[in-house]
Amino acid sequence: MKINLKFALSAAVALSTLAFFPSANALDEEAAKALAKQNNCLKCHAIDKEKDGPAYKAVAAKYKGKANAESRLIEHITSGEKAKFPDGHEEEHKVVKTSPPKDAAQIKNLVQWILAQ
Repeated sequence: MKINLKFALSAAVALSTLAFFPSANALDEEAAKALAKQNNCLKCHAIDKEKDGPAYKAVAAKYKGKANAESRLIEHITSGEKAKFPDGHEEEHKVVKTSPPKDAAQIKNLVQWILAQ
């Protein structure tokens, strides 16, 4: 089988470029952590242990493989819907604030970080 050298070089350049430039949708872990800290999410949540809210690892496990996971969590952290606490009481979940306000990319990044735990 004869391989076109020009094609092979083009493919090699394209693949090597992908290795150096992350996709536009790549998870920015540091930005997600910063947003969580700014919004005091870590007051009620931790990555791997229960607090007043579930551990992010438990949230990720609950939604693993579910097609609506991302949209469901975005709704939860942006709508102020009720959250249940271990003692049985309910409170409105704090709405995550971004700068600029209601920045969908920042919210999505935070949710993707939670789901990646």
